[in-house]
Amino acid sequence: MSSRTVDELDAVIEQVLRDGELVHEHPTPGTWLVDLPGTKKLKTVCGLVVGEHALRVEAFVCRQPDENREQLWTFLLQHNARMYGVSYSIDNVGDVYLTGRLPHAAVTAEELDRILGSVLSYADDHFNTMLEIGFGTSIRREWDWRVKRGESLRNLEAFAAFADPSRRGDAAPAGEE
Repeated sequence: MSSRTVDELDAVIEQVLRDGELVHEHPTPGTWLVDLPGTKKLKTVCGLVVGEHALRVEAFVCRQPDENREQLWTFLLQHNARMYGVSYSIDNVGDVYLTGRLPHAAVTAEELDRILGSVLSYADDHFNTMLEIGFGTSIRREWDWRVKRGESLRNLEAFAAFADPSRRGDAAPAGEE
């Protein structure tokens, strides 16, 4: 059985990206950079690289955590068991990625759409939790600094309940501690 060529795989990838109206770059044959728009993580850049036997999928999720590394790794590994097509991994400095491989024969429009959807979902859905685990002290410090100076909290609003105990739904009413 003959293997699919880079040109054939590029044609499938290009059609999926065009149909999905996804911003992308195609710097060399077999290499694609795709912007996946999210809500919590505003953009996830996903690399697609045609290798000799498989399409490699790789997306940066977040930099190495400042704290609670083992707790974050545990969180990620527990999610890996339930994930489709990609899994969380870390590089040699501890930055978090989503990575996967898809055999050439499985590179179809439907499967590629499913894989890109998985990357977007996993990067976006868990992003704030990853930041709270790995950067909680920094988030709280930044929140407090902005509150004291009357600065905007707009880009930290997703962490309001985490950073400001008075905003938590489970906060005890005044005088009942």
